[in-house]
Amino acid sequence: MAWTQVGDSVCPVARTLAVVGDRWTGLIVRELFLGVKRFEEFQVQTGMSSHLLSTRLKRLEGDGIVSRQPYSVRPLRHEYRLTPKGLDLYPLLLSLKAWGEKWGGLEPQAAPAMVITHRQCGHEIGLQLICPECHEPFGPRDTQASIGECFEAERQARRHGACHGATA
Repeated sequence: MAWTQVGDSVCPVARTLAVVGDRWTGLIVRELFLGVKRFEEFQVQTGMSSHLLSTRLKRLEGDGIVSRQPYSVRPLRHEYRLTPKGLDLYPLLLSLKAWGEKWGGLEPQAAPAMVITHRQCGHEIGLQLICPECHEPFGPRDTQASIGECFEAERQARRHGACHGATA
């Protein structure tokens, strides 16, 4: 499957990666959750070129992840804010943080780069997966995935194309 076709898949993982799957976009989303709103600060914190940053911000705006709002008229300047759709990326950010702390090659005794606390009780939060029905924690070995009919047909079409030398 070509990268440009990833967003056309019926798979929700593929569709998510089509929107936020590159490292630069992930860094922009991180900065948005850390409170960064202005272009110059995104550039400072990510090290992105202005062209690349502008392209990624426009894509996030087009995908409905951020909204652009003017904060200065002369000169015209905008700030970026997460939309409700963008705020729903929070669990993804928490997952990336937890994985990076465990497997990212950081020194185990080093101070954490980021601590996220629950405002209501003040305690540090982690990433815990809880079944919404029985309220028990679960992990990958406690679940079973089944592929829907449309996704199976998509997978078969790719498999058939690969067997006949087609490149997708």
